[in-house]
Amino acid sequence: MTIKHAKNKKWKKRLLISTPTLGLIRYEWAQARYSQIIPVNWAASGFDCKYNKQLDFVPLGFSIDDAYNLITDHAIKLDVEWLLIVEDDVIIPHDCFLKIARYMDKGEVPVVSGLYYLKANPTLPLVFRGGGNGAFTDFKKGSKVWADGIPMGCLLIHMSVLKVMHKEAELYTTNEGNKLKRVFETPRKQFIDPETLSFMSVIGTQDLDWCKKIIDNKIFKKAGWEKIGRKKYPFLCDTSIFCKHIDINTGKQYP
Repeated sequence: MTIKHAKNKKWKKRLLISTPTLGLIRYEWAQARYSQIIPVNWAASGFDCKYNKQLDFVPLGFSIDDAYNLITDHAIKLDVEWLLIVEDDVIIPHDCFLKIARYMDKGEVPVVSGLYYLKANPTLPLVFRGGGNGAFTDFKKGSKVWADGIPMGCLLIHMSVLKVMHKEAELYTTNEGNKLKRVFETPRKQFIDPETLSFMSVIGTQDLDWCKKIIDNKIFKKAGWEKIGRKKYPFLCDTSIFCKHIDINTGKQYP
């Protein structure tokens, strides 16, 4: 989304909308994504599945980590203010853009997630307070929930946060030859426990790893969001942005 300034007639790049995907999407997803209610005076620019200068960016066929790091790199090069990620198996509500526009206009919260549920039976909301104790469920639908772990399927991020993380991250090369900063990473560790001499394996998800990295490295404070950085639960989940998690193969939606 862009805004044109009347005085100098230049376009201000305000929002980049990105979808990491392997290339297969459901009709239900496409209908929801491209039938959004557009806020007043929004102007959109471009759509392309390749890595170039567009304001709707779709990294196609990459691993999840590489896709997110490509998105971060692209958003920084475009110098946009905000990044919205909509994953290819998360069906956003028709008023999603209206609601994120309010957060962008107020500029009080740097990271806002919509709510969706695990693809499982029984299903649970993907919002967390504390590690290792399961999903946080003590909220009413439509409320705003502060958490220390949120999913990335419908996520609004102020670019000041990602710029700090990008500056501090290590450089690596993807299998395709792209040189990127490792802002996002799916934790995969294998080691020998020195006390028990047993083989240990630790596997996590890149969304919760990203949240933990922000908290542990005091990223919000470094990015100028000191009030948010002091919170025990610094990530906002707006449960009124109620999304559906869809199985790409069967079309079944959760919840």
